[in-house]
Amino acid sequence: MKLNSETQLVEAAQNGHLESFGALYERYHSPMVALAYSMLSDRDLAEDAAQEVFAIACRDIGSLKSKERFAAWLAGICRNISRQMLKAGKSRGVVPDNNSTVVRRDDTDDRREAIRRAVWSLRESERELIVMRYFDGFSQVQISKVLDISSQAVNGRLVRAKRKIAKYLKRNGLAGDNHETS
Repeated sequence: MKLNSETQLVEAAQNGHLESFGALYERYHSPMVALAYSMLSDRDLAEDAAQEVFAIACRDIGSLKSKERFAAWLAGICRNISRQMLKAGKSRGVVPDNNSTVVRRDDTDDRREAIRRAVWSLRESERELIVMRYFDGFSQVQISKVLDISSQAVNGRLVRAKRKIAKYLKRNGLAGDNHETS
């Protein structure tokens, strides 16, 4: 019997069907990494957090009462794990990782760094949306499901977050096109 709906997969996983839990893992691993990354700013730590999220979810899936809210339940676990990692000092928090060892930077590098700083200056809830949408390429529908908010809310929040990024860039002299006049 092939299970397709999330509710069917969750129910089967609650009944001990490991393949169903594996299918849920496949669906939600990347979103959980993106969510953790939006808080931890370190991909390796985000991967570790996602692994821990699924270990906890596997252990506690029987306690999930609302099967249709599985993604939101996972997101809550992910936020808690990420916060615990931040408190334990396992991450630099909202400072973007900068693995660049380039001696000479050009305008494109400076612009990218400014955008990263602008994103990481956002509130956690705004940063989650931006990271999931633009760093990891999730659709608004996918984000909506994971964060348990409507697609319209995702769209509105993305618009507001992008405006904040634009203001940050403008304050730092990096907004607009490269044809600025003196």
